[in-house]
Amino acid sequence: MYLLNNTLRPYGWGSLTAMAELFGREPSGQPEAELWIGAHPGAPSALVPPVPAAQTLDELIAADPHQMLGREAAETYGDVLPFLAKVLAAGAPLSLQVHPTAEQARAGFAAEDAAGVDRGAPERNYKDRNHKPEMIFALTPFEALCGFRAPDEAAELFRAVVRAVDTRAEVPELLTWAVAELSSGHDPADRLRNVFSTLIQDGPEVRHTVTVAADALAAADPADLAPFAKELVTVLELHVYYPADPGVLLSLLLNRASLQPGEAVYLPAGNVHAYLNGLGIEVMASSDNVLRGGLTPKHIDVPELLRTIDFQPLPVPVLAADYTQMGQELYRPPFAEFQLQRIELEQRAQDQGEGYSPAASMSGSDVSVLQNGPTIVIVVRGTVVLDSPKGDLVLETGQSAFIPAAEAPVIAKLSAHSAQHDDGALAFAVTVGSQGPDAAGPVEPRLVF
Repeated sequence: MYLLNNTLRPYGWGSLTAMAELFGREPSGQPEAELWIGAHPGAPSALVPPVPAAQTLDELIAADPHQMLGREAAETYGDVLPFLAKVLAAGAPLSLQVHPTAEQARAGFAAEDAAGVDRGAPERNYKDRNHKPEMIFALTPFEALCGFRAPDEAAELFRAVVRAVDTRAEVPELLTWAVAELSSGHDPADRLRNVFSTLIQDGPEVRHTVTVAADALAAADPADLAPFAKELVTVLELHVYYPADPGVLLSLLLNRASLQPGEAVYLPAGNVHAYLNGLGIEVMASSDNVLRGGLTPKHIDVPELLRTIDFQPLPVPVLAADYTQMGQELYRPPFAEFQLQRIELEQRAQDQGEGYSPAASMSGSDVSVLQNGPTIVIVVRGTVVLDSPKGDLVLETGQSAFIPAAEAPVIAKLSAHSAQHDDGALAFAVTVGSQGPDAAGPVEPRLVF
């Protein structure tokens, strides 16, 4: 097992305090958006000494993929860890974005290479050849936009905007057109495609429409916004950060998901989404391919975005635990690359009676770490002891480790200190998906960056 030193990404939308509070340390004074835990070449985790010759996790895996990944994962993905874990702390909205399928990623990567676009250029869409399905597990209340709502529902929201505008200004033609198009009775995906494709085209008319709509909603009596207050308030929230941005109004086409701690959603390729605020554990296939359409100062490529979107309306893609047993829950999205295990360790009440000794009662707090090949463990509360046939590794709050496929079984135990102080511990383990390639569609063999 290898203790990891991970890269903290200071993106502008990151929270100034959430990650520091989670890990019990002082804030850095800059946005702390994402903590990357994995082997993606964009920011591979470093190995904490003493370590072998390899200094980063991707180097360690490349040196002996069969030992590190296991035979099946190595034969499927080559010498690349197929997943990437992050602690994500959103203090402001993220961009309106979508991730490509594996086929789209391969084609886009090749096209940009052929066009001479530098792989590190900010205008580059495809940083690698891989798709990027993902999931987010909420550690705090977490707000997100994800996937298209039914067009008839979206039409009702746009009607509410029209009513708010009509009381104080001339209604822009784009708003009345959007209501008519969403209510047209045509194929649902076509209705959503037409409205989305029109409103995302940044220009004077769209920006005027967004501004008029936001101003009208801000001036409206809250009682007049019912029963759509939450969705309409999304427009105001986004307008504060990105005034007149096309994504502000496009939010009305998307489901708004309000996750409580312990709830999760998954996002397949083609799913338009934007995280709004909150702290969570994010897991994805090992890729950094993002196509953006708004709500960001970063590179936007609307034509490429539109080519990758799945416009089918869907409910919020909630991901429930596959099973719940004492001390653990397993979340298995329909992707072959990863699954997430939540591990909560607490001392059993019966262990704390007369003669109680933390050192002698660890069995009441033991959880087997799910290992379907390579595994990453991160501790977000308390102290956890990872016990393997090759020895123990102690992880404090905020620390993480890589467990090679060859090092199994591993048991997560509550440390004597945490048990003695009745603190408990909370950790997450990420490993390769156990549903197999057929459950997730075609798997890109031998990932290449």
